[in-house]
Amino acid sequence: MQNSNPPLPENWAVRFFTIFAGQAFSLFGSSLVQFALVWHLTLKTGSATVLATASLFAMLPQILLGPIAGTVVDRGNRRIIMIASDAMIALSTLVLIYLFWAGKVEVWHIYLISAVRSLGGAFHYPAMAASTTLMVPEKHLARVAGANQTLQGLVSIVAPPVAALLVAVMPTQNVLMVDVLTAILGIAPLLYFSVPQPASDSPEAGAAPKSFLQDLGAGFKYVVSWPGLLMLGLMATLLNFLIAPTSALTPLLVTKYFGKGALELGSLDSLFGIGMIIGGLILSAWGGFKKRIVTSLTFIAAFSFAILAIAIAPADKFWIMLASMFAFGLFLPFVNGPIHALFQSLIEPNMQGRVLSLVNSVAQFMMPLSLLIAGPVSDATSLQTWFWIAGILNFAIALIGFFVPALIHIEDNHHSKVNGAETVAAAD
Repeated sequence: MQNSNPPLPENWAVRFFTIFAGQAFSLFGSSLVQFALVWHLTLKTGSATVLATASLFAMLPQILLGPIAGTVVDRGNRRIIMIASDAMIALSTLVLIYLFWAGKVEVWHIYLISAVRSLGGAFHYPAMAASTTLMVPEKHLARVAGANQTLQGLVSIVAPPVAALLVAVMPTQNVLMVDVLTAILGIAPLLYFSVPQPASDSPEAGAAPKSFLQDLGAGFKYVVSWPGLLMLGLMATLLNFLIAPTSALTPLLVTKYFGKGALELGSLDSLFGIGMIIGGLILSAWGGFKKRIVTSLTFIAAFSFAILAIAIAPADKFWIMLASMFAFGLFLPFVNGPIHALFQSLIEPNMQGRVLSLVNSVAQFMMPLSLLIAGPVSDATSLQTWFWIAGILNFAIALIGFFVPALIHIEDNHHSKVNGAETVAAAD
């Protein structure tokens, strides 16, 4: 049977944006933790390999467990999953706070806690993303996507300088405590408001309910049956392989190459956030090209030049890196926004947890390998080497994308379910 979800109440915005605000505070706290830990590792080790390995531990759980987490989200209570995920992240931060307070923290402790926090995120992301479709009218999904981009931009502006100031005036454990407090603010609205569940497919008369493995397999089958989605996943995998190390190497580039400190590192994130806000506002007013994928490909090519600018910047021209980070933030909403709107409008609500998690896992699949490669390569050559590689190959991938039929027609060859029969619309 075709899914039939309950109608939204007239005051849907009160529920959604209260939960959204709580998650915004939680995101802010997580950003403070990320900055504080990266800065601690940068000062303590000065090693590109250590920073790359820390990033590796922060993403592996989401890559390896993403499909399983998505299936749990589609089968379970999304509200409880979000509460449990936020609570697990907060508890892991408390452990790290104790280690810093006791003077016992080691690099491997940060690796392990980063993995636990990532595990919580593996469940939280699909639960919140899939629930959004059921809490917001379809006609407002694009606006909510824009609000999400704006929120990320605001956090990027505010969190880094605040974190830089805090790490300069107080012990790291006190900075981490802010994350625990903001996690409580994230959980509180979920204790009061309900989160709607998707309507389940009713099994045929006499048929047993689907098992966990059957639901997991259905997610894979859904993705495989959408040619454009497969190509998008491959492209995202290659792009993330190239881009992930640039983020991990940035603290060392700022300190070792440009000779700057925590405030300058924070200013990069702030300019990135300002760019994201401006880009999100422009996208909201313009809407992008008629084909959403064309908008994304165009701006993937555009931010390749921002990466190359960092690669060629002289050591006494830090302003070039500042301008490049602003440009990267400006272009990013035009890459992510159209794709998120496409997924939310085309993927059935009762499949979104599985599909979004699986796509996310596929997109990040090669990132651990790139981090393992980029760290030693940068230590052996120069910190700019990977920026050259990423900038040139990013542009090539974006250009090739325009000539791949399955990708350029992704909105026309999507998987759909009609009266229980699975079909694939033919591409133009």
